[in-house]
Amino acid sequence: MHKTGLLVLLGFLIALSPAVGQSTSGKPRTIVTTDGEVDDVDTFIRMLLYSNEFDIVGLVYSSSQWHYKGDGKGTRFTSEMPNTAKRYGERTELRWPGTTWMEDYIDKYAKVYPTLIKHAKGYPTPEHLLSLIRVGNIDFEGEMSRDTKGSELIKKILLDTDPSPVYLQIWGGTNTVARALKSIEDQYRNTPSWPTIAKKVSDKAIIYAVLDQDATYQKYVAPNWPHIKVLYNSDQFWSFAYLWPRVVPSELQPYLGGKWFFEHIKSGHGPLLSSYYLWGDGQKLPGDPEHTHGDMEEAKKYNRSQYDFISEGDSPAYFYLIDVGLRSMEAISYGGWGGRMVQSKTNPYRWEDGKQVTDYDPYTKKNETAYPQTRWIPALQNDFAARADWCVKPYKEANHPPTVKLNHARNLTVKPGQLITLSGSGTDPDNDKVNYRWWQYEEAGTYAGQISIKHADQPKASITIPKDAEAGKTIHLILEVSDQGTPSLTRYQRVIATVAN
Repeated sequence: MHKTGLLVLLGFLIALSPAVGQSTSGKPRTIVTTDGEVDDVDTFIRMLLYSNEFDIVGLVYSSSQWHYKGDGKGTRFTSEMPNTAKRYGERTELRWPGTTWMEDYIDKYAKVYPTLIKHAKGYPTPEHLLSLIRVGNIDFEGEMSRDTKGSELIKKILLDTDPSPVYLQIWGGTNTVARALKSIEDQYRNTPSWPTIAKKVSDKAIIYAVLDQDATYQKYVAPNWPHIKVLYNSDQFWSFAYLWPRVVPSELQPYLGGKWFFEHIKSGHGPLLSSYYLWGDGQKLPGDPEHTHGDMEEAKKYNRSQYDFISEGDSPAYFYLIDVGLRSMEAISYGGWGGRMVQSKTNPYRWEDGKQVTDYDPYTKKNETAYPQTRWIPALQNDFAARADWCVKPYKEANHPPTVKLNHARNLTVKPGQLITLSGSGTDPDNDKVNYRWWQYEEAGTYAGQISIKHADQPKASITIPKDAEAGKTIHLILEVSDQGTPSLTRYQRVIATVAN
């Protein structure tokens, strides 16, 4: 290809990448929109323990097909979503948890904040988090007819002078985000600055959505803002959601069981985590008559034990933003703690999971749609347990993750038949010994074959590039380093080898 043409193509691909840099703080900027379901609350509690890892710039109450406040006038509403319409019919409100619950949990966060900041830098103050809370479009499912304080906050951030991406986490419906975009369109479409504004917003906004929980993305965002990047999780999140017993292999289910959660999260870890919702814990979510999980008799009906995990279906949206060395923010097709998605065949600005995106599950010995997320459960849960300890323990009594470095470039150009030496090192802040594991993430690469790794359990390993590897194919190799602390914590580095002629 001519050099000029190559540069144009490269620029186009970079423009389509769902991760284009970070804010001036060095952390990805993010806004959370939430409908307040029980799994949102648990997601929120865990997210607070990771709030040092990204730059939260908005916390917005929104609605969904499952939760809305009503307009207070007795207006009756029927869902646009067929399954919800059939289930609930015409309603004036639906299972509304209110607009104070985020404040309540931030107040609990305030009580453990002095201890958390001894373990890691960057935790936002409780006062700062409280200042970010706004009420968005909550009257009905999909309501986006008027500006709200929540939509105005989103609009302001999308129009600010910081060009870094803004990750819009959709834990409920997209309606408040849609209202913000509609307000921008209404203000600028008939002005000379509209092309510039539309490009600026489209370049900044990255939506991470867990299902479509109202119709506003399909009806408004997609047709009117076709260049906004979307990361759409429809299958992989189930390994962290209500249906986890069906999709998580039995060998990994202890990490989501009552014994694990009671010991590592619920008991003895301060007021924030004692409020975490679990099966049979006796707690009741205000405003939601269908939250019966705390009733032990109800738990037994579903064959759940006391303190079993309920759901954090939206957590992958911020797991994706945690930099653990897997480089998935460069391209979500690489796979990481927030799942693995591929570019849509019909929309180059949309990345999806679904039935066509599977990883090989060594427990079931099948390719599974949930396994790109499920495979990280041990590392994610151990990390959660360590952060729970950070709420109550001094630095010397808790565990902290190792740092992993490569002794060569992250991107290698290789040739068929070539012997490649891989080298990395892990250091641990607690002086714990570390274990090494090199492995090939087959599904993330484009070379369709397995690579034999020699000395895979050592800092220095080697591979021979297969002779049938064609030019342009990629091989993804992960250096995984786990410390021997309690709980064991894991961090990574990824090497991407691209085959040349």
